[in-house]
Amino acid sequence: MSALIAAAVSGVAFCFCTATASLCSSWCGNDKPSSIPPGANSGRKRSVLLLALSVVVALIFQYAVAPRLQPDRLTAYTPYIGEYLINAWTAGCTQSGSAELLQVCSGNSGVYRASFAAFIFFCIFGLAAYCRPTANREAWVAKYVLFLFFCIGTVFISNDPLFLPIYLNIARVGGSVFSIFQQVILVDVAYNWNESWLAKADKAEGDEGPGKGKKWLAAILAACAILFIGSIVGIILLYIYFGGCSTNNAFISITLLVSLLCTVVQLKCSESGSLLSSACMTAYATYLCGVACSKNSNPLCNPKLGETSVGNIILGLLLATMSLLWTGYSSTANKRVGGRHEDEDITQSGEVDETPKVGGLVVDGSYGSAPTPCEPLHEDQRPAITSDPTFFNNSWKLNAILGLICCWYAMALTGWGTVERRGNIANPDVSEVSMWMLIASQWVALSLYLWTLVAPSLCPGRDFS
Repeated sequence: MSALIAAAVSGVAFCFCTATASLCSSWCGNDKPSSIPPGANSGRKRSVLLLALSVVVALIFQYAVAPRLQPDRLTAYTPYIGEYLINAWTAGCTQSGSAELLQVCSGNSGVYRASFAAFIFFCIFGLAAYCRPTANREAWVAKYVLFLFFCIGTVFISNDPLFLPIYLNIARVGGSVFSIFQQVILVDVAYNWNESWLAKADKAEGDEGPGKGKKWLAAILAACAILFIGSIVGIILLYIYFGGCSTNNAFISITLLVSLLCTVVQLKCSESGSLLSSACMTAYATYLCGVACSKNSNPLCNPKLGETSVGNIILGLLLATMSLLWTGYSSTANKRVGGRHEDEDITQSGEVDETPKVGGLVVDGSYGSAPTPCEPLHEDQRPAITSDPTFFNNSWKLNAILGLICCWYAMALTGWGTVERRGNIANPDVSEVSMWMLIASQWVALSLYLWTLVAPSLCPGRDFS
């Protein structure tokens, strides 16, 4: 009887393990056959999900693990391992001067550990994707396991010198590079949104008849109204809630004046700009100003500083995590990494769909215009399927951008590596450095947008399209 029970249990366990492995393989495995060349977007969703995991691990290390690895906690009395971990997590923090600052420094090192593990992961697989472009979409179960081993391994590594100061300085450089890259993306998005809706209006006029494109033009005006009204309301609220000191007042006033200047220049002097792009940049500038004011560590300038209710903690963690993930996902879009989409019209057998979707086709390594859906492709029009691994050679750029994002979020969660009395888990990145980096990002974004408006007039001989 016992043999039958053991056999039944073994059978159930085998079925469970097989089903679990199949589920993991379907969720994290290769989603396309090897006959389809990889594009720059290969593995993007799985990569960003791994980035999300690293952010969660960083927050756990910063606010759950680091406070328990302090000299005055019970962990210090755990034989061997307790003393070793405390020394590892507080190494390089002796200049902090107080127990509170020592815990801040130790928490920062927890963020560096998770960020460093993700940074090394994306660097390794960026090199792998450069040598083998299909690497971005293969063996994701093993990749997640490897990343978790990286995170566990960093727990036992001393801060000094790997995290403090080597990786800290690397992350500062990488985070600064990504901050500039992010502002360029936002300006590009503002223009592309307007161009996309104008193109849809023109298409509706041509396909559906005269006057049918007005709905898209009305949508543009409605979006402009919503963004401008929201920006005005936001600036008024900033004056009400954060106008208690000269620094915040200066930030808010500069935001208002420069946004107004950009809009006036766009309306009066620029032929390349659009009202929707100005509305987008005004709303984005207002958002950055609000976030910068909320990072002010001066209680007189930030009345919300120090509130630690459960609601604030949950909201703060959700906002921090979601904003980091949205940054990672939007910054790794196919156009951002300069790559092409994988050809969805190529089947597993290598045949080409006779009625392709209207859009760009990769023909002999370059883009072409697809025929109308009613016209079958001739033999000489069919896209060539190549086995050359260098045909799609942009997939490594996805890992490069995610590596920069790892540096950036490490700086965002630690106030750019500063050790000072600042926010708490409800607002984890309150610091003077974070405030100035955010407002500097706003100034860079507005300056770039203003330059795109005046550059065609200042340099008429150059093509800025």
